[in-house]
Amino acid sequence: MTISERLFEIMNEKKISVPELGRMTGISRQTIYDWKKKNTNPGADKIMIICEVLHITPEELLTGKTDAVLDHIDDSGNDEAAEIQFVREYQELSESKKKRLRAYMNMLQNTKE
Repeated sequence: MTISERLFEIMNEKKISVPELGRMTGISRQTIYDWKKKNTNPGADKIMIICEVLHITPEELLTGKTDAVLDHIDDSGNDEAAEIQFVREYQELSESKKKRLRAYMNMLQNTKE
């Protein structure tokens, strides 16, 4: 499944139309329609915006995989426990994955709320 196919599947699940996604992201409707019609994928600059407004992770959009650990932490309501779990999991990552995570965190810090 391509990224654009996954995007439209997620939009369908969340009952979000192309015009709504355009308003939410600032991406033109024509661009979004082109992704579907021409079976092309959004660029990296658009993926973070899309993920933010759809409340999904980039991994979910890119691979279709959801992170059950992340879902559990989000629902726990215990920030301290979530932080401890995050640090433990971070420490177990390979150096390349740590680097990717730091880059993702940097992008999140630079995104508008």
